[in-house]
Amino acid sequence: MSPINIKKLNKLRKKLDSLDNKLLRLIKIRTGLVTNVLKLKIYKKEIVDKKRIKKILNNIRKKSIKQKIDPKITNRIWKNMILSYIDFEKRNFKKK
Repeated sequence: MSPINIKKLNKLRKKLDSLDNKLLRLIKIRTGLVTNVLKLKIYKKEIVDKKRIKKILNNIRKKSIKQKIDPKITNRIWKNMILSYIDFEKRNFKKK
């Protein structure tokens, strides 16, 4: 790689690092909201809502297409995020 391209690459990586920091702040906020939702659930079986998951993924797909983002990327990200929060809720569920 040429020195000019290395410089460009480093600038882009700094921008990615900055964006990652912003994403982490958003994930912290989202985790707080999920924690509040979990407090409202009485039974562990309420953690997984397949209809809601399907609706979320459909909405993300539509928004991705509208914003010209590869829907396969956003679908994979949201599926993994949903699965991660389901796991989080199951680990933190305090009721019966």
